[in-house]
Amino acid sequence: MDELVHRFEPSPNFNDRASPISMVVLHYTDMKSADEALERMCDEEAQVSAHYLISRTGEVIQMVSEEKRAWHAGASFWRGTKDVNSASIGIELDNDGHQFGYKPFPRAQMEALIPLLARIIEEHDIARSNVVGHSDVAPARKVDPGELFDWEWLAKLGLAIRRPDIPLGDPFENDGAFYLALERYGYDITDGHKAVEAFQRRWRPNLIDGMIDGQLRAMLFHLLLERDRGNAR
Repeated sequence: MDELVHRFEPSPNFNDRASPISMVVLHYTDMKSADEALERMCDEEAQVSAHYLISRTGEVIQMVSEEKRAWHAGASFWRGTKDVNSASIGIELDNDGHQFGYKPFPRAQMEALIPLLARIIEEHDIARSNVVGHSDVAPARKVDPGELFDWEWLAKLGLAIRRPDIPLGDPFENDGAFYLALERYGYDITDGHKAVEAFQRRWRPNLIDGMIDGQLRAMLFHLLLERDRGNAR
């Protein structure tokens, strides 16, 4: 057992991977307690699981071996990958979610996440740009881990991409060009409005309205430029 894991509660909900690990997907449980979430993810009839669950007090519970494909992302897409479950490790964070009174993630929970995430990134050589939220890979369906998740803390530690802090600009000719660039960055743009909301939730959580503006254009351009320069590892 990993020294960062406090206990192992095996879930029957997994199968073999069809591709190498290249991503980490962060979720919130959207349930009233960690025990309730654990019970569901270990219920064969529920057909859902994740590799890890981190409680609000910082307890790390493993449910599925990393070498196996847990069932956490559902119908999803990221950078050409449609079977996100096969390519990713899923980490659930105990949180009431938007339906039960969404709250910030406690420090103890984040302090348990950070070393686990760092170990996973190093062991599987995962690019920082592939550390994503559930809403990034399923923008039409999901909003977790949500606008209160502290991505900037992870970014400062080199575990995620830092939010661009740049002046307003308009590098794309029209909204169509923005959507194409958003798809190039990795998002599924089938539902354009939801894709923009997901981009905002990740990169500009203070204003989530699904509307494209100069700040979003500049942010996306900067993110693409940094990735193309090789600065997203």
